[in-house]
Amino acid sequence: MNTIKLLLKSPKFLIGFGLFMFLFLTAFIYPAVSPKDPLEMVGFMYEPPSSTYLLGTDNFGRDVFVELIHGMKSSLIIGLISGVIATTIGITIGLFAGYKGGTTDNILNSITNIFLVIPPFIILILITVSLKSRSLFVMGLVLGVTSWPWTARAVRAQSLSLRNREHVDIARLNGASTVEIIIREIMPYILSYIFMAFILQVATGILNEAGISMLGLGPSNIVSLGTMLSWALLFESVRSGAWWAFIPPAITIALITFSLYFMNSGMDELFNPKLRS
Repeated sequence: MNTIKLLLKSPKFLIGFGLFMFLFLTAFIYPAVSPKDPLEMVGFMYEPPSSTYLLGTDNFGRDVFVELIHGMKSSLIIGLISGVIATTIGITIGLFAGYKGGTTDNILNSITNIFLVIPPFIILILITVSLKSRSLFVMGLVLGVTSWPWTARAVRAQSLSLRNREHVDIARLNGASTVEIIIREIMPYILSYIFMAFILQVATGILNEAGISMLGLGPSNIVSLGTMLSWALLFESVRSGAWWAFIPPAITIALITFSLYFMNSGMDELFNPKLRS
């Protein structure tokens, strides 16, 4: 409760959270209120914004505004799935490596280092190329399993500093198992960092989805912010002067990631006294 009260006093966190919730609710409520098909061809190629089509039409004659809302929803779902998976893998490996130490730490830390050395985007490309179907869940899963190492590295450092604390020693002497000690005695002390890591992983997932989609390896038969940019790039909307086909999704990606990074910055200042001062 005290943490929540402190967060509500952080201007950066409130601005980021407010912006993110506005985008999130728009993406999930609007399609339910106005269930239009984002892939339906409703006009001619690259019609400019008008009262009929608020953001014009794309290269296929589809309503860009409808695409944008559905694309934002898809990108958020992918980002959230990726964030949950990457954070779960990262904190699990980091906590066990830091607490157990010794051989367990060496093995898990070596695996983490290997994944850190290999550029994750290359692994991401190799995996997505081999996929026959790329649904939202599959895309989120792939993005999540390729972006966990830096979370594991940071959580390991936190766990190492906590493993020899007095309350951990007492729990160990009382016969608590490794899992019980990690969940009850270590995790509560790094919950704030875990939440911050999750926020960054969601932002990373959304950005990676946009990057991989622009290479033509995005979700199959689904509109996302990344696929909108891919279509704009493929059909040369820039040369055609159809700015409405690529600027709205680019700005939306920037706003989502800005809100998430602003939330993280506010939390970082809150939990890091040196930054706050």
